Amino acid sequence: ISRYFFMLQVLCRYQHIWNIDLRLRPAFLGGIMQATGRQCGERSCNKPPAMLPKRAEYMLKDVKRMAKYYRVPIQMSKVDFQRVLGTGTLGAMRFITAIDMTQPQYVEPLSREFWMRFWSQHEDISQPENMLAAAGQAGLSSDVAQKVLEMISSPAVKNRLRETTEEAIKYGAFGMPAVVAHINGEPHLFFGSDRLELLCSIIGEKWLGPVPS
Repeated sequence: ISRYFFMLQVLCRYQHIWNIDLRLRPAFLGGIMQATGRQCGERSCNKPPAMLPKRAEYMLKDVKRMAKYYRVPIQMSKVDFQRVLGTGTLGAMRFITAIDMTQPQYVEPLSREFWMRFWSQHEDISQPENMLAAAGQAGLSSDVAQKVLEMISSPAVKNRLRETTEEAIKYGAFGMPAVVAHINGEPHLFFGSDRLELLCSIIGEKWLGPVPS
């Protein structure tokens, strides 16, 4: 989950440099993990990296290196892995989905705000008051944010998030971050924040580093 933000930040930095039309699509990681686990015959087949002790130990070091390289503020510890597994993010994803359906121009700043609050401020973004605070910081009025909060339990929002998640799975997603580049009518799936240079090669653009001038 933490690596998703590195990809998000860099793509947002490049969206006006590369010849791309960037669209952020909220999808539920838990649903992707469960679906791809069932595909191989058992629910536990596809596990989050943090559930594998050695990989979690490596990721803790790797994320710190990546944060420095991508110039993204993050304060991460072993405790955060347990917090990720114990804190539900479905409500937050539904909140972003409702924003995508009604105020799509706020999807990017709201996604960034949620991420910063979860990883750098260690905030429980599943709580309604924290969702509203994040929305306010992202630029939404309190009235609009409250209406969006009331939407997250509606069938329309639930179905939209489910459909987007299923669409990601159809493209071949098995985790996050997942990016689908549509080139000449053909979709190309890229997984992981370390595939940015390969992505720009496929779309015929130049890699100018993590923080292009």
